[in-house]
Amino acid sequence: GTQQYMEAMGVPGFMLPLVILLEFGGGLAILFGFLTRTTALFTAGFTLLTAFLFHSNFAEGVNSLMFMKNLTISGGFLL
Repeated sequence: GTQQYMEAMGVPGFMLPLVILLEFGGGLAILFGFLTRTTALFTAGFTLLTAFLFHSNFAEGVNSLMFMKNLTISGGFLL
């Protein structure tokens, strides 16, 4: 499912374990206060990247909503 979706959007499927590590590990690092600012900055950048890669087709209504969701989450990481 997810790997095929990534590949359909032009992202190599072998990057899926790295994505999982960043999302899960970054969340744990922020939760436990480990390099919080640095982790939040990288996670915000990753979230913005996913917004532009996967949700930039605004012709589809749900993509516009998902883009704004990712933009909002990125802003939250930077607070």
